[in-house]
Parts: sequence; structure tokens; C-alpha cells
Amino acid sequence: MGQSNDFFVVRAEEDGVNVIGLTRGNTTRFHHSEKLDKGEVMIGQFTEHTSAVKIRGKAFIQTGHGEMYTEGN
Repeated sequence: MGQSNDFFVVRAEEDGVNVIGLTRGNTTRFHHSEKLDKGEVMIGQFTEHTSAVKIRGKAFIQTGHGEMYTEGN
């Protein structure tokens, strides 16, 4: 299975935004979680272990495919 090594940026628009990494493979599982406060920025990368990211809370997200805002809780 190939990997793209695409980067993504998440900027918290409120305190308590959760960024959760999901595994690649036969079963999808949570493997990493970060909690961001308003204004904090996280730069992540899709790898051989990370196939998806779930974001909870109000945040701005930037990827090579575009930019978007979450709707929050």
C-alpha cells in the first residue's frame, strides 16, 4: 500500500480542539490524539501508519487539496 506523505495544518479556533490520528490497515483504530487550545497550530503528515485524521471542535484546516473550517460541536 503506497503512502502520499501529504501534510495538513490544523489551527484551533476554540479551546479543546481534538486532532485524532487513525491507523492504516485491515482495521481502522485511533493511534494518536492531540488537544489544541485556541490559536495553537498542529502540522501533521499522512504516513505508512496514519491514513486519516478526525478533528473535533472549531478549527481551520489546510491541505494540499484546499482549505476548510469545521462546524464545531
